[in-house]
Amino acid sequence: MMLICSMTNAAIADNFSLLSKLMDIHGENSFKARSYSTAAYTIERIPEELSLLPTDKIAQIKGIGDSIAKAIIEQLTTGTWGLLTTYLSKTPTGVIEMLNIKGLGPKKIATIWNELGIESIGELLYACNENRLTLLKGFGEKTQQNVKAAIEYYLSQQGNYLYAQVEQFAAQMQQVLPKIFPQHQFLPTGDFFMQRPTISKLCWVTTATAAALEQFFTQHQYNIQPTDINESIAFLGPENIVLEFYLTVNATPAELQFKHSCSNSFWEAFTQVLHLPQGKFHSDSAIFEAAQLAYVPPFAREQASAIQPISKATTPVITVGDIKGIIHSHSKWSDGTHSLAEMATAAKQQGFEYLVISDHSRTASYAGGLSIERLLAQQEEINALNQQLAPFTIFKSIESDILTDGSLDYPDEILATLDLVIASVHSGLSMSEDKAMQRLIKAIENPYTNILGHLTGRLLLSRAGYPIDHETIIDACAANGVAIELNAHPRRLDIDWKYIEYALKKNVLISINPDAHAIDGFNDVKYGVLVAQKALLPAAQNLSSFSLAQMQQFIQQQQTKRK
Repeated sequence: MMLICSMTNAAIADNFSLLSKLMDIHGENSFKARSYSTAAYTIERIPEELSLLPTDKIAQIKGIGDSIAKAIIEQLTTGTWGLLTTYLSKTPTGVIEMLNIKGLGPKKIATIWNELGIESIGELLYACNENRLTLLKGFGEKTQQNVKAAIEYYLSQQGNYLYAQVEQFAAQMQQVLPKIFPQHQFLPTGDFFMQRPTISKLCWVTTATAAALEQFFTQHQYNIQPTDINESIAFLGPENIVLEFYLTVNATPAELQFKHSCSNSFWEAFTQVLHLPQGKFHSDSAIFEAAQLAYVPPFAREQASAIQPISKATTPVITVGDIKGIIHSHSKWSDGTHSLAEMATAAKQQGFEYLVISDHSRTASYAGGLSIERLLAQQEEINALNQQLAPFTIFKSIESDILTDGSLDYPDEILATLDLVIASVHSGLSMSEDKAMQRLIKAIENPYTNILGHLTGRLLLSRAGYPIDHETIIDACAANGVAIELNAHPRRLDIDWKYIEYALKKNVLISINPDAHAIDGFNDVKYGVLVAQKALLPAAQNLSSFSLAQMQQFIQQQQTKRK
């Protein structure tokens, strides 16, 4: 038989090994799966390339029987293997990718997929952060920590990062660079400077020369990277983050910093108003003054609509200091790390006026969701703690699953015992837009829904989220007095900032919520604020900026919907 494919032994062995693992993931016959693993081991050690052998000789190799030989010949003649293709087609890509995570074998992956419904590495990391792996048989706290560390290392090699992942490194570089080059300026610019949720590289404008930068960075194990323009030089180091430096050849540092801290649409619209004469401006504020335009901070230079006449009054944009309470938090009652008392005490000590405890509802069994009996027992604990911690207040809440038909997770008489209900989708995420819209609209129209949680279910760099018509959802929230959560976890940041402007036009409240599963999760409100600033969100339209008295009034108003 004539062989038409030059697959190497290593490639064929990899296919057998992969099939063995996929069969284990799908719970197939363990003997059969092991036979493919053994075949992979045998093929790796054959000294001659199988593609050079007559096909009738392959089955005669020690350790290779007729069925294995048939599979090898199929790969050598077609370049594919039907059986492997079948298993690949019924296994989510993200589940297959989990095989790259050190310490995760097929059996553990099968448990994660089948019992938690997790289908990507990003979802798995999020589950680790939410303390969910410890709820699975065979997964202790140490295993969860090891899996989390292995995922973080794996993701660090992929070249794209969350804002929060590069924040510390960016700050360190901003301190180090002027010390290494004391005669030169280093002005931050680019994605990080603009507070974008995901970062592909860190950028600076510098007066240093390309030769000086190259000499330093190559001496410290950084490799030069290709750039799209002639006016910059970039390096990739051990941290796997690209560092790009824009060189001040024909423009002042301030001019270059401005140019590279604008979106393309913002830059094009701005230059239609003012053609920048290079070498004239030494601050970005001077550039706006020359154009007779109101100053737009870097984080808001995304849409051309942000460009306004200098005479137009602007509303102050929200800051971290405007956050008065923690909305959306979890305790040990469901999948949190700390007790309710610990969460509340920490929130009070950190200067917050209230805590909205919103553990998972009963359908979320994978997250220790609360049965009706446990929910009522938690409310008794809240009553006792409120007496101890007054005037600090714990509000009774739940993060209710939005069920597949759009209904909430408890009967009305139970929902009526709560101060606030956060309605979120956690299961059945693979929906068409029609199904997602039907499900969400029904939940929004439920008189017990007060806040719509993480709007699309996305996980940045991991899961796109289900498709929705954002404006229709926002219109429904406006009609039903429902606030929309801006989930401040740096892997969610959902609602996307691009849609907040429309929500503000419709007078829909945004609620910057940390979705905290531990005390240190309170700190995530910062990332929600950074994203909200991009949409120029004022504190007055953020629910978690309400004082205790304002929150109590909001709850009273919301409860009128239930009557």
